[in-house]
Amino acid sequence: MTKQATDKERTMSISRVVSAAEWEVERDALLAKEKEATRARDALAAERRRLPMVEIDEDYVFEGPNGKASLLDLFEGRRQLILYHFMFGPGAHGWPSAGCPGCSMFVDQVGHLAHLHARDTTFVLVSIAPLAKIEAYKERMGWSIPWFSSAGSDFNADFGTTTEQGEIFGLSVFLRDGDRVYRTYFTDGRGVEALGSVWTFLDLTPLGRQEDWEHSPDGYPQTPCYEWWRRHDEYEDAAVPS
Repeated sequence: MTKQATDKERTMSISRVVSAAEWEVERDALLAKEKEATRARDALAAERRRLPMVEIDEDYVFEGPNGKASLLDLFEGRRQLILYHFMFGPGAHGWPSAGCPGCSMFVDQVGHLAHLHARDTTFVLVSIAPLAKIEAYKERMGWSIPWFSSAGSDFNADFGTTTEQGEIFGLSVFLRDGDRVYRTYFTDGRGVEALGSVWTFLDLTPLGRQEDWEHSPDGYPQTPCYEWWRRHDEYEDAAVPS
């Protein structure tokens, strides 16, 4: 352990220290609230499943590793499609050689797609970058997730991921009924956290995400949100904020 790490541990405040019996009582009280939150999320998911849908009748053309593809092709024959709008284009951090570090962090956390496929659901990425740049960055990151270019189409603008400030990230969900395609859901911002386990894991820890928007005890380490995020091959080249 380095002297810096030792000093940090000595000066950090910690939460109350109680007996095991007292801890059990407070933990059980928190568990009751967690169960309420779980049931609330279940109810919200049920409401999400009942949202009205919008039929997509525009013939969007994407470019993928096997050539041109339509929105229908992106389903790969399955009934459902989850599509992540990945920020990789002019104005995005890292352009033109790398995709957005935040989007990269999201995608790193997507599990094996066989589990989604078992529920008749496909997951893909779409960016406005040309396919050649996508393929090069995909190889660097070691990803196998299908990733398509929407360059030259109105797809991003039509689906609300292009603004006056540039491209934004988001998550769209589609349903296929035969050859007819419907958009059923969209979220952005923290709604996209559903893709990642990093935040779920950190939320279980006493220090949390260690970001300055969190309500944590005085003295807990915190840094500005997003400041610590890196592409997974860049952490060793950058000092993690303390």
